[in-house]
Amino acid sequence: MGLTKKDFTLLIIVACLALFAPFILNPFPEGSAMAQFNAGYPDLMQRLVIFGIFAIGFNILFGLTGYLSFGHAAFLGVGSYAAIWMMKLLTMNVIPAIIISVLVAGLFSLLVGWISLRRSGIYFSILTLAFAQMSYALAYSVLTPITGGETGLQPKYTDPRILDGALAPGETPRANLFGLDMKSSFQVSAGDWIFTFNAGYYVAAVIMLIAFYLSIRIFRSPFGMMLRAVKSNQQRLNYTGLNAKPYTLAAFVISGMYAGLAGGLLVAMDTQVGAERMFWTASGEVVLMTILGGAGTLIGPVLGAGFIKYFENIISKINKSILEQWFAFMPDGIEDLLITLVYPFIGKGWHLTLGILFMLVVIFLPGGLVEGGQRVARLFKRKKPSDDTPDGKTTPAE
Repeated sequence: MGLTKKDFTLLIIVACLALFAPFILNPFPEGSAMAQFNAGYPDLMQRLVIFGIFAIGFNILFGLTGYLSFGHAAFLGVGSYAAIWMMKLLTMNVIPAIIISVLVAGLFSLLVGWISLRRSGIYFSILTLAFAQMSYALAYSVLTPITGGETGLQPKYTDPRILDGALAPGETPRANLFGLDMKSSFQVSAGDWIFTFNAGYYVAAVIMLIAFYLSIRIFRSPFGMMLRAVKSNQQRLNYTGLNAKPYTLAAFVISGMYAGLAGGLLVAMDTQVGAERMFWTASGEVVLMTILGGAGTLIGPVLGAGFIKYFENIISKINKSILEQWFAFMPDGIEDLLITLVYPFIGKGWHLTLGILFMLVVIFLPGGLVEGGQRVARLFKRKKPSDDTPDGKTTPAE
């Protein structure tokens, strides 16, 4: 497959994590006090892999070239709108929708990158942010006939859909893969555990693995080496006579196509599109994912995306009644004190917890979660004694 042994091992690890996610994300039995932390339900698992794709693409730009974009949500939104219109006009099959989302996002990112890359540093970041906010404003108000404005877009049974048969009045169109409904699931019970296997999740997971494999090939290619040279010292690279702009523009477009792919998959899993996907907070979220996981690493953005989406969907759902159940065995005074101390950090306050964790990672693990994993691995790694010196000691060279 054109990969080194180390990279192939990493790909296999990611594939195993994706395959067994319904088991890994449901470690606690149903009905237990810790079942709140189970994340093995379809909607969240889909978001874990889709935003993993989004972060992988952003890492190709930021991690390799050092160009920090605050406008990638625009490509996510453009890809979503392209996909939903494909479903309204052509077919509810997700394949054409995903393809068109990648192509349209690529063309739009080519335009934005061609203008924004005329500047670097903070000026580049501000330009991309401006494009994203303009795109959001257009989608929210000006282009309402195309985007649906505040209410957004979703397929209707009255849509033409050239390749699909007519639907009965009131019937809800469903995204599918050659007839396989993306929402179809089946459950397996094992004792007190319930594991859910969803068709849409595995479709998104396979596409994520392909996207991850392509990112490895980009990282290890001569093109990837050129992007690293741009990040290291672009001015010195220019002195050698090489023009860095075609490489940075190519990286920007590839990154935008990854964002469009994520947007198309979001529509394939949930056929509802709104302008909020293009807001600047979505761009900031992918920046956090990449930095938190480890910018410039292969698996880091995937870990960062999973970490943030887990907090967003799990910690935010913990409310006061759940805390009362957890601390019910304690005396009333201590129970009330603990609830008072913990409550600001859960529910609507999950951003506060995430912010604290993000600061701790940046301060103590500048390389992100990947660096944390490497440190743990070094703790358990045993140094093998040299074959020439049985006692493990080395002798100075003569």
